[in-house]
Amino acid sequence: MIRGRPRPSRGAVLLAVLPCLLVLTGCTRAVDGVPTAAPRGPLPASAEQLEARLVTMVPSGLPRLADDALEPPAGAKRAADVAGYADDPAREREVLEDYGYRFGWERFWGTGPARMTGVFVDQFETRAGAAAYAEDLARNDAAHYAGVLQDDPIDLPGGCRLLSVDQPGPDLPGPAVFAWCGQGVFSVGVTAVADSVDAAEEEVRAVLAAQLDRLPPR
Repeated sequence: MIRGRPRPSRGAVLLAVLPCLLVLTGCTRAVDGVPTAAPRGPLPASAEQLEARLVTMVPSGLPRLADDALEPPAGAKRAADVAGYADDPAREREVLEDYGYRFGWERFWGTGPARMTGVFVDQFETRAGAAAYAEDLARNDAAHYAGVLQDDPIDLPGGCRLLSVDQPGPDLPGPAVFAWCGQGVFSVGVTAVADSVDAAEEEVRAVLAAQLDRLPPR
């Protein structure tokens, strides 16, 4: 199964502020099949509060997967959980602490490994940490899956990255598209495995737009 949150570590954490981070207005974008309500207010203080800000359905109509139906389970994520995805969890935990990682939440929809959509929202201490984490995930996944990575792709907010992989492989059951964005103190990732790259990209773009609209613009 594609988890979409592999290996964020690099030798040293990047904490320089990246340019062109998205600053949303109070408006919301209409996306077919995805709720557009945009809760505002204070930043979440826990993973459980963050959960309320995740999208609840996807345009493809795929059914929601129970968090505990996945291995490892989706849902609430702490630094120790994310570090557990890596080959060296202890080292990964140190790197996540350098990023200023606080907590996150994962949510999945699907009918099997070859038809699946995932959303990953993580909260950090600083905007710089969130942006650096999103950038590193994009670079590492591009190298791992040997896909085509676009920086600042058209019609996505500045600071976003889009990765397309059209050939299935040992770790990828079908054509897939990944997206990562830093928005304020949040890193947002969306992945989709579908029948084609075009279908996966359509899903990812719609879900990403809806998810960004549900986060505080700070």
